[in-house]
Amino acid sequence: MKLFAPAVTALALVMAAPAYAEHHEPAEAEATTEFPMTPEGAANWVAMVEADLDAFSVDAGRIYWINETYITHDTDALAARVSAEGTKKSVLYALEAAKFATIEGLDPEVARKLDKLRTGIVLPAPTTEGSANELATITTSLNSQYGKGKGTLNGEAISGSDIEAEMGNLDHTPEEFAEMWTSWNDQVGAPMKDEYVRMVAIANEGAKELGFADVGAMWRSNYDMSAEEFAAAKEKLWDQVKPLYMQLHTYTRRKLNEKYGDAVQPATGPIRADLLGNMWAQEWGNIYPLVAPEGAGDIGYDLTALIEAKGLDEQGMVKVGEGFFSSLGFDPLPETFWERSQFTKPADREVVCHASAWNVEDGNDIRIKMCIKRNGDDFVTIHHELGHNYYQRAYKDQDYLHLDGANDGFHEAIGDAIALSITPEYLVQIGMLDESEVPGADKDIGLLLRQAMDKVAFLPFAHLVDKWRWGVFDGSIAPEDYNTAWTELRTEYQGIVPPVERPADAFDPGAKYHIPGNTPYTRYFLARVLQFQFYKAACDAAGWEGPLHRCSFYGNKDVGEKLGAMLEMGASKPWPDALEAFTGSREMSGEAMIEYFAPLMAWLEEQNKGQPQGW
Repeated sequence: MKLFAPAVTALALVMAAPAYAEHHEPAEAEATTEFPMTPEGAANWVAMVEADLDAFSVDAGRIYWINETYITHDTDALAARVSAEGTKKSVLYALEAAKFATIEGLDPEVARKLDKLRTGIVLPAPTTEGSANELATITTSLNSQYGKGKGTLNGEAISGSDIEAEMGNLDHTPEEFAEMWTSWNDQVGAPMKDEYVRMVAIANEGAKELGFADVGAMWRSNYDMSAEEFAAAKEKLWDQVKPLYMQLHTYTRRKLNEKYGDAVQPATGPIRADLLGNMWAQEWGNIYPLVAPEGAGDIGYDLTALIEAKGLDEQGMVKVGEGFFSSLGFDPLPETFWERSQFTKPADREVVCHASAWNVEDGNDIRIKMCIKRNGDDFVTIHHELGHNYYQRAYKDQDYLHLDGANDGFHEAIGDAIALSITPEYLVQIGMLDESEVPGADKDIGLLLRQAMDKVAFLPFAHLVDKWRWGVFDGSIAPEDYNTAWTELRTEYQGIVPPVERPADAFDPGAKYHIPGNTPYTRYFLARVLQFQFYKAACDAAGWEGPLHRCSFYGNKDVGEKLGAMLEMGASKPWPDALEAFTGSREMSGEAMIEYFAPLMAWLEEQNKGQPQGW
């Protein structure tokens, strides 16, 4: 299963500099003369900023859309130009916001918007001449390199989306898996390193101008709490769910050892990264057939086969996803969605296939960008990406700086919660599965194990990606140690190792889209936890009384109304307020996830008796 891409919101198009930023020449330098340092002056200045960003975000969105769906020298140049202008603009606005934030007696909403401007930039360029242009050129180059990246299989070149699929093909030999893994990391990641090092240096200078120690500290300050409090809260979430991962790792390692033998996968220690069905060993669902337990392993149906039997093409799969949201009472997608989205990989040009959801204009021009394959993974991905789009449209009437999720984890979790509702009961409701084929309770362990191979296996990877970046940004991980630290963190948290010895000058992090794409990864970790909180809240609202993992709230208008109320808030309130509105709790918690997988946890503990734990 692919990891889902972030939503490209109207706000993100401008604020997530440089990758999704835009700029026109406002009178930033004159802000303090036109807008006095008073509460009223600050409010008027914020209103000017919002109007300016709103007016020009559409052009930026269209340029980035063209660049990602038609990668050429010229579209790279256009994206680099608008990115450079946007980086300069967003940084200057952030610097002014920092000044206005010191005024006493600010309206609370104005103060919140000032904080949003100050902390919402992903990679800030310093104000020194030429820095914005250099940073934009580097980030555009990194993004394009990834989009055009290729590995090899049996010596033949293979593109990114295809090599991801082949990593999940269990017909390949361990040698072929190793070739794909190594070639992808060597050919895509390694050439990026020097540019990435320079990018970090520039962005850190920009972060310091905004009053932060480094870029990582700036990222951690964007969660309605201090950077230190947030880091502690994130670690607490990991500690809650870690025991479940440890049991899953132990069980999976034993099954891989039985399949491949000691020479390929030893019975103790870490798991070989390329054997887990995914280029980054982040989700293990593709190897479910290898770990499926006797008697409980057959979940009774194959989603890919159901798609084929239903005769769904790529747009037909998206129509099914739309139907889920319609069943909750949400309006259908606009006609422009169907006209302007990218559903399949064009045969005549290079594109960025990594799935993403776009809000190009005011919640009215929403799109997804995918290279859909007719399989179960992409069926789930579609439901997720549409979650972004419906969120984007729900908050479209908020002020410009509130056109975003309550926090970035919320945006990711909404679609994931919907995807959790792709249960056998749901597939029956939409006519894809015959009721006689719904697996009984004796299949629950198989159903839960299949889910855990993606949902639980992902947790340590999602946790460590930004831990690595935080170390890179604060200097505790030096450039010469980039790859060594990456490998060590993956071993420490995931319990995996590369299939081959990695050279010191390798740059394996660059072979993961979100590193060259400069997408903060903590949102995915939070989303993996929050989705279960949202899912349980929806199931409770629907009056579901069975096992949590069997719940589907498809067709429940009460759930849709309650969910819509939270979505419409956007980023207008602190995230605990939005969380409480839907779940009744003000704290992110792994308890709902633990409840969901409780039957599996008990089963894994039984299976793992006498087995060595850890690595």
